[in-house]
Amino acid sequence: MGISNPNRDQSLTKKLFSLFLYALLPISLLSLYFYPIPFLPSTQTELPHSTIISHSSASSTPPSFTSTPPSSEKVETLDTPCDYFNGKWIRDRRGPLYNGTTCGTIKEGQNCIKHGRPDSDYLNWRWKPNQCNLPRFEPNTFLQIITNKHIAFVGDSMARNQLESLLCMLSTVSTPNLVYTSGVDNKFRKWNFVSHNASVSVYWSPFLVQGVEKSNEGPNHNKLYLDLVDEKWGKEMEFMDFIVISVGHWFLHPAVYYENDSVLGCHYCPGFNHTEIGFYDVLRKALRTTLNSIIDRKGNSIKGSNGVDVIVTTFSPAHFEGEWDKAGACPKTKPYRNREKELEGMDDEIRKIEIEEVESAKVKSSEFEGIIRLEALDITKLALLRPDGHPGPYMNPFPFANGVQEHVQNDCVHWCLPGPIDTWNEIFLEIMKKWKENPRIEE
Repeated sequence: MGISNPNRDQSLTKKLFSLFLYALLPISLLSLYFYPIPFLPSTQTELPHSTIISHSSASSTPPSFTSTPPSSEKVETLDTPCDYFNGKWIRDRRGPLYNGTTCGTIKEGQNCIKHGRPDSDYLNWRWKPNQCNLPRFEPNTFLQIITNKHIAFVGDSMARNQLESLLCMLSTVSTPNLVYTSGVDNKFRKWNFVSHNASVSVYWSPFLVQGVEKSNEGPNHNKLYLDLVDEKWGKEMEFMDFIVISVGHWFLHPAVYYENDSVLGCHYCPGFNHTEIGFYDVLRKALRTTLNSIIDRKGNSIKGSNGVDVIVTTFSPAHFEGEWDKAGACPKTKPYRNREKELEGMDDEIRKIEIEEVESAKVKSSEFEGIIRLEALDITKLALLRPDGHPGPYMNPFPFANGVQEHVQNDCVHWCLPGPIDTWNEIFLEIMKKWKENPRIEE
């Protein structure tokens, strides 16, 4: 037998002890992962069911697990309605749901891709509210909500622009069949989605109230009767389950105003012996007459017991930066950055009037116990930040095919399809989903 070396034995013992510690560390970490420390509160390891539902239905973005508030605070946050008015446009590489060739209901003047617009970056943005997410449009969800119902878009060409955007997005899952048209002007049209027995229509009524539009043959001013709703659409009100209203731009034109069978005043009417009163109060009166007519007719009629949901889409600003007949009338190709453009002046004033009248109508409609629901679809600011979304010279096919012309007509009011106006309908759907979650008693 040899003599043992004590130094070597001690060295071996140290190595074995070190190996034991290295092996113990990962085992301990795995144990903590699969078997959490028992004295941690259960709210730290399990999310309430309502929170999970909220995130899955409101956004495809995974919820953040940092700084999680107590359960009671989460409920308050979930119940707080999303403020869609304040936010910013952010990049979105997914692009639109449809394009200019897959949707057959786009008005030619808004089909920017088909008309040769060379840039496409304006298609790759989405609206991000500051304190919530705006989900991507869900065509099947929208159709389910309007099953066996009739939704009517009433107003000027912005109402038509929004309607055609909606039809294009819905057509990605179900084909709309044109079942009625008023003729060559297409100012009154109706589509039916057989898959859901749902109808979508558009009613041309640029003042909402009764009026006579100016024409090339007649006087160069409009006539408005502010105390009478336009019966071209009003007579069919009883058959409407949803009414989407959009007006504003036509009130900027010269006009003479009537109320109670007498002249109230005028806007920009030189040569007439009428008082100049502008158009702000006139717009307010017209919208008030319209909303009151809906409330009175739907609230007091037998048909009205089925209820009606009313949306007022707020004013959509124009973006002319020069003469309407010059090539660079609305030349921007990107959205304004946050705070680069502020809402002010006429755009702000018209928006305020529309929102105030909706709030006033809510008070009036409350006596009918939920039969009539109203909401402002507040898009003015998010529209203001998108000077890149208009057809511009591409309201006509290939306007520069023969070089830059001295005069070229521009459209810096309406919106390309697809384009930013698709966002209007994304917010519209969120309002409808909120109503669906809180149904009327009879529903």
